[in-house]
Amino acid sequence: MTQTAEIVTFRLKSDADPQAFARAAADLMPFLTSTGDMITRTLSRDDTGLWTDHITWTSRAAADAAAKAMFERPEAAPFVALIEPEGMEMRHATIHLTPE
Repeated sequence: MTQTAEIVTFRLKSDADPQAFARAAADLMPFLTSTGDMITRTLSRDDTGLWTDHITWTSRAAADAAAKAMFERPEAAPFVALIEPEGMEMRHATIHLTPE
């Protein structure tokens, strides 16, 4: 199966607390790991305030299924509520190289 990278870039709403957002992101980890298809996840923010959520999935189908299911999960609401929807960008890419 071909591993897939899910790369989401976004900014937080102007009144959002970055620490509260990081906690909300951490609260999603049990759901993400329960899928059995998430391999790794990193969440970062650059000097301009642009966040990147980078998740490695076992496949594109797994990434799509998790994204759909996430919005039905109550623990996703605080995470989603802090993100500025305008300008958010999600893309998927086939992984061709990973460290051994």
